[in-house]
Amino acid sequence: MLNAKLAAQSHSDHRTIIKLSENVSVGGQDILIVGGPCSVESLEQMESVASHLGEAPIQVLRGGVYKPRTSPYAFQGMGEEGLNILATVRRRHNLPVVTEVMSIAQIEAVAASADMLQIGSRNMQNYDLLKAVGQVSKPVLLKRGLSATIEEFVLAAEYILSHGNPQVVLCERGIRSFDSYTRNVLDLGAVVALKQLIHLPVIVDPSHAAGKRELVADLARAAIACGADGLMIECHPEPEESVSDARQALSLEDMVKLVHSLRPVAAAVGRRVPVAKSYRPLLQCV
Repeated sequence: MLNAKLAAQSHSDHRTIIKLSENVSVGGQDILIVGGPCSVESLEQMESVASHLGEAPIQVLRGGVYKPRTSPYAFQGMGEEGLNILATVRRRHNLPVVTEVMSIAQIEAVAASADMLQIGSRNMQNYDLLKAVGQVSKPVLLKRGLSATIEEFVLAAEYILSHGNPQVVLCERGIRSFDSYTRNVLDLGAVVALKQLIHLPVIVDPSHAAGKRELVADLARAAIACGADGLMIECHPEPEESVSDARQALSLEDMVKLVHSLRPVAAAVGRRVPVAKSYRPLLQCV
């Protein structure tokens, strides 16, 4: 970690807060909730997600338009058409958007349609791409590589920082293991360590870690309890019909319930889950 000069904490209270829009930030007291489908499939799909999840609320809408898939025959995303859909939904709902960029050639188009650029786990050590997004004036969400150590993860962030972009958010999404019951092993110990080592915000993606929707809610609550600054969770209007990662996607109703269930956990560790204007807590009978 000695070479992570820009990411390292200078003192224990050294924290960076990154703004995604006028009203949305990550790294402060408020927990950031990023939600949406693995892949953008249609305008109707994304409109449904944005409208329904306003009840939660989610602060940032996710949706992939360029998809790195293990099989070359799997759905690769909608590309430019998907970016246009994200831009439309972003404008209509005044909702920040994050989506993945896979190559230097895609950066300009993605930056024009999104508020945050995601570097996926497969590209965490694509150093030319890291250098390129380091020259962009938009926040970057950096996901941990499939088998990356904590030091490699931090130094990947350092590449972005050292090329001029101070707006980096790290995302723990699980690492590969011998155990195949879950898709990956969620390393919450890494979250605790990162919060002690660096000043950048750290969020958790329990969807890719678990690979099974019934495990996501408990992992999400555990992530907030151990100090994560936010969550990125996959959800879909019809999870079983999702064109990618259907098994791990929550329904929109379950996503709303999950966000509300985070409130007491966040409060217990001195954090806060933002409340939608329409949200009214249920009265308890005694």
